[in-house]
Amino acid sequence: MKPATRRILLGGVAIVVIAAAAGIGIVRGPGPMAFAEGPKVALADYKAGDPTGVPAALAKASQVERGEYLAKAADCVVCHTAPGGKDYAGGLAIRLPFGTLYSTNITPDKETGIGNYSDQEFLDVLHRGVRRDGVRLYPAMPYASYSYMTDADALAIKAYLFSLAPVHAAAPADTLTFPYNQRWAMIFWSAVFNPDTRFEPDTSKSLQWNRGAYLAEALAHCGECHTPRNLAFALDNRKKFSGAVTAGWRAFNISSDKATGIGAWRDDDLISYLSAGHATGHGTASGPMGEVVDESFSQMAPEDIRAMVAYLRGVPATASTDLPAKLAPPASASHRDGGTANLRGKMVFEGACVSCHGWSGESSLSPTATLTGALAINDPSATNVAQIVISGTKRHTPEGAISMPAFGNAYSDEEIAAVANYVTARFGAKGSQMTASDVADLRTQTSD
Repeated sequence: MKPATRRILLGGVAIVVIAAAAGIGIVRGPGPMAFAEGPKVALADYKAGDPTGVPAALAKASQVERGEYLAKAADCVVCHTAPGGKDYAGGLAIRLPFGTLYSTNITPDKETGIGNYSDQEFLDVLHRGVRRDGVRLYPAMPYASYSYMTDADALAIKAYLFSLAPVHAAAPADTLTFPYNQRWAMIFWSAVFNPDTRFEPDTSKSLQWNRGAYLAEALAHCGECHTPRNLAFALDNRKKFSGAVTAGWRAFNISSDKATGIGAWRDDDLISYLSAGHATGHGTASGPMGEVVDESFSQMAPEDIRAMVAYLRGVPATASTDLPAKLAPPASASHRDGGTANLRGKMVFEGACVSCHGWSGESSLSPTATLTGALAINDPSATNVAQIVISGTKRHTPEGAISMPAFGNAYSDEEIAAVANYVTARFGAKGSQMTASDVADLRTQTSD
């Protein structure tokens, strides 16, 4: 081959490689902390302190005790526990548009759990999404976020899980349709979307900010619900924390946007919402977020909650164009005023809702039952309003239990759509136009 020809061929190959790399970069998009433009360094080179691990009060605790705290911060129990089942024994149905996944047993049972996993095999699951038998996991397991977790923290979680009583419980078979049931294809997904790199602190930020970043990204994996996904079902960090619908519930905008995000919330409001699941004037956590508060955030150290708030404050503002810039004020205390033509919705509300929520939307029974100011009520899609009516809510907070009965079996899809439309019209900034078909679809999306 002539030198000139060889140069042309090599140049062509180089162009193809560069184009492919650029294409992958465009598809992958920025990383979760790319918005913070300060220098990132290896953890060992960050001199302000260690933002990983457990809070100071647990610094001298055993590995199992540290692992228990980290497992709660990572919210492992919520996904790996079926309703009525034993903790961490798996079996939770995760409904997707193309079938149902079931969470796995992560107790130390040797036949149906993780009892035979070595340290490296456990790290492979958390960081790379690869099981002990080599089978690839779907990103319903947030390993692309857990990949930022340090080995020490991951192995502390393993030590805690191995301290639990083994539970013999095999997960039901997944029901994904072709081609989504081809797990081998996750090799390519992971190659593009899972960095498989550990957390790197930003040297331009404080220790508190980096602690919050580690908690929010590597452990609590906030983006998995609050960040929209691209066509490949990977997180689209170009719209970081701008909100998304996950498992049939809307996870709202938690960017620093002042109108539709949390930019106008006081720090105390955010701390209250994260640690107790309620912030006056902003609403009460329900559905998956309520579970996160009860099983994870409410059990974390106050300084860790404050660190996450510090981190959230720095996430660039991204507006949710489908949400109102201004929330609705309280409604009239009289049912005769401020009504709509939706008589069916009003009838359902009067029969099942008004005794707790009141005609004004400001509950006389409990602040947690107040509708005024809640994002769910001001969401014109009424997604969470309908889901709360369908599923109810049972939560346990430091102030006591929060409970609303489920009406999913008591009312038809038409009636639930009607009351959701009535509630958003009376107490929100704009009434929804939900249909019975929408409610039926929400029922199929909810994990159970």
